[in-house]
Amino acid sequence: MPSPQDAPVASGVHSVNTQGSIEPMRWRGDHLELLDQRALPEQILTLRIDSATQTAQAIVDMAVRGAPAIGITAAYGVVLAAQRLESAGDWRKPLERAISELAGSRPTAVNLFWALARMQETIDAHREASQAPLAALLATAKDIHRRDLEDNHCMGALGAGVIARGGPCAVMTHCNTGALATGGHGTALGVIRSAWKRGLISEVRVNETRPWLQGARLSAWELQQEGIPAVLAVDSAASLILAEGKVEWLIVGADRIAANGDVANKIGTLSLAVQARHFGVKTMVVAPASTFDQSLASGADIPIETRSARELTHQGERRITPLDIVVYNPVFDITPASLVDVLICEKGVIETPDREKIAALLR
Repeated sequence: MPSPQDAPVASGVHSVNTQGSIEPMRWRGDHLELLDQRALPEQILTLRIDSATQTAQAIVDMAVRGAPAIGITAAYGVVLAAQRLESAGDWRKPLERAISELAGSRPTAVNLFWALARMQETIDAHREASQAPLAALLATAKDIHRRDLEDNHCMGALGAGVIARGGPCAVMTHCNTGALATGGHGTALGVIRSAWKRGLISEVRVNETRPWLQGARLSAWELQQEGIPAVLAVDSAASLILAEGKVEWLIVGADRIAANGDVANKIGTLSLAVQARHFGVKTMVVAPASTFDQSLASGADIPIETRSARELTHQGERRITPLDIVVYNPVFDITPASLVDVLICEKGVIETPDREKIAALLR
């Protein structure tokens, strides 16, 4: 557990940037500022992050969440570790300990490990330096952040182009894959944003996404900020909604994609994809290329994070379940590639994804 001085510190009110976009993280010159997503939508608060330990704790505590946002935040965490080195000495070991600590914060989101690998490459490139390459590490972290935002806009345009083939329609989304989960704009919700601006979205059906309610708290809030028509429903209403025949696309993100196209995403995605296929609704997965893990043959190899039983046994401070009930609380599930109609990353669009198509695109 972190010591009190290593706990993230609430630091004030967060605002949008001059372009009107929501920013989940900002580098403030000597510290990282995170939009505390646990407080939304009731309050818009920030956390001041000054160390790698605080960064890791913010990720564990879900103050920041969403695979791309976690990766960007972790990269800045390495910068903070370099900033806090007290002497030149052997600066490599403390930084590698920080990378190890950050890598342990969330096991499923591969973007975390991709971003940390890039920071490690920067360390390795300066291994003979007499002191930590702070400027180079900060430049790498900022580049990861900038590229993610650019990639999101690219994916948004590609996804909107796919939707445009069928004309304006209603879509369904799960969890939160918007600006809050990324460096800005979003992945799946970024596609929805881009398609809305082109007049291609009539309505967004938002699943609440238990138990953390990322759909109800975060996606609904983001959509309201931009005036996009949204209807929120309990997760278990999805079959009824899809059966009505008004939704044409299920659009979701991903935390890790195996070499064969199997997708790890927020718990509930698998059941939604099964239902979508049954009712003739197409499924679109939107994620940056850093989400692909070519080292894993299939979804069976993807580690599935489980979280505290308290997330299911309590609502706030009130217990809602019997004492000593056994609880299984997986955070993700695996949707087989056979249920995915379209897979989009910044490199292009893959229809009916499989191992060969993915390998060709990533090359």
